[in-house]
Amino acid sequence: MSHSYADGLPPRESALSAVSWAAVFAGAVIAAALSLALLAGGTGLGFLSVSPWGDEGMSAPAVGIGIIGWMLFTQIVAYGIGGYVAGRLRTKWVDVHSDEVYFRDTAHGFLVWALSAVVSAALLGSAIASVASGAARAGAAMAGTAGTVATAAAAAGASGGGLDQVTDYFTDTLMRSERPDASGDPDTARGEVGRIVAMSLTRGEMTPEDRDYVIKVVAAQTGLEPAVAQRRVEQAIANAKKAAEDAKVKAKQAADAARKAAAAFALWGFASMLIGAFVASLAATWGGRRRDTVHRV
Repeated sequence: MSHSYADGLPPRESALSAVSWAAVFAGAVIAAALSLALLAGGTGLGFLSVSPWGDEGMSAPAVGIGIIGWMLFTQIVAYGIGGYVAGRLRTKWVDVHSDEVYFRDTAHGFLVWALSAVVSAALLGSAIASVASGAARAGAAMAGTAGTVATAAAAAGASGGGLDQVTDYFTDTLMRSERPDASGDPDTARGEVGRIVAMSLTRGEMTPEDRDYVIKVVAAQTGLEPAVAQRRVEQAIANAKKAAEDAKVKAKQAADAARKAAAAFALWGFASMLIGAFVASLAATWGGRRRDTVHRV
């Protein structure tokens, strides 16, 4: 199938790429540098706006709103300037329709955003990989020296006692007397009972042997009747379990709040990146239009 042209010749095609990579690199470098500078400035303002004192500084919600606002401001300013510079520095296309020029300018601005984002992600990924590698080496070293006691330490870690507390607990079971001495040292008895309670909370319940022994110790140290001492021990165990459950609930609530905050921050970060891409593309069209209207004097 043949085609005919007005002048009998096909339209001229350029042998060069339509992308002015020098202008794109220049805009990306400018955008990255401005992002870093604005990030440093925002960090300083953030530290000035918070305070360890309860009646001073901004509240947590206000700080979160400020971070999001500054993040959006950084994207708009950095990529707006970077895109505009890329549009002004690109070569002037001749024999190209105005719609094609508009598309190319938009593509140049988008390339500025994409190149800056990829370089930033690569640098950030390298830093994260370095930190993770160091943590892995440290974890391997610790595992080599403490692997044989990991199970016991983990069991005692829930109560904050450590391996010594586990060892002391099993030593106490070997040294128990069927009839605790009422004239014994109260501090020694308190420490022994405390270790029993800590191990019971770690296990989730107190064994019958531990319960009977604790009742005898309490009765001997306080002079209470065994029945009264038993009720006191059961009440104390119930209170300890409730406190442990409350602590777990609070920890889960704190983790859930942190999860929601991280999700919101990630979504706002995604939105700010989209805004940065749009601003860079739009600013590049402005810069390209200004570039084409400049005539040689």
